[in-house]
Amino acid sequence: MLLTGQLLPVTRMPKTRTAPPKWRRQPADRPDQILKAALQVFGECGLANARLQDIAARAGVSKGTIYLYFPNKEELFREMIRHTAIAAIARAEEEVAQGIASPKSQLIGFMRGYWAFVRSPIFSTLHRLVLGELHQFPDLAKFYADEVVARGQRLLAGIIRRGIDDGEFRDLDPLVAARMLVALTVMNGIWRDERTGVPLLAHKTDEEVFQELAQFYLYSIAPSGGAFAQADGAPSDAFSFLPSIHD
Repeated sequence: MLLTGQLLPVTRMPKTRTAPPKWRRQPADRPDQILKAALQVFGECGLANARLQDIAARAGVSKGTIYLYFPNKEELFREMIRHTAIAAIARAEEEVAQGIASPKSQLIGFMRGYWAFVRSPIFSTLHRLVLGELHQFPDLAKFYADEVVARGQRLLAGIIRRGIDDGEFRDLDPLVAARMLVALTVMNGIWRDERTGVPLLAHKTDEEVFQELAQFYLYSIAPSGGAFAQADGAPSDAFSFLPSIHD
């Protein structure tokens, strides 16, 4: 809270505690605060037009403080990507590496986690920046392509490959299957978002849309025995690839 600058009456008032101002945060907290501010400013102004002094003001620090942690705006963007998209991929890699669940269960978990990320404000900002501005920053574009797109698709393709080997999925190119899932998820997320110009799915809930895309995708990669379960005339509600959300 900012002080008003008005004089108090002679009567002594009881002392009250106020939250410490942003600039009193411990040094260890400052990088995260700067990154959060950068995400907001990048989202509002774009990467090219964002200024470090605006990010500093939003974070409640001086512009010089930013240089203690990030040498320039481009490195600040890289670190923002590391703390969001790359961190999410790393968590998924750790879960998959444990190898406890079956490939199909791992794939469903990946799909649900990726859908939640696509529906988050963080993804909305990153998606606008990647499509609209990264072509102006070739080094950042390559960084994003290598560390986010390629790494994420390798993870996903690895799950699909193991599912093929175990007979849970039909024989297909795992990298193509991974690319199709990413495209399907991103486009449904865009159509679900009421802030886009084409909110075709705004009338549905996130869970409804996820169930639709997940059922469609899992059906498309199922082995022939599973794929024919409905094609042979079984009622549509007699066969499901997904466990209930309440299970």
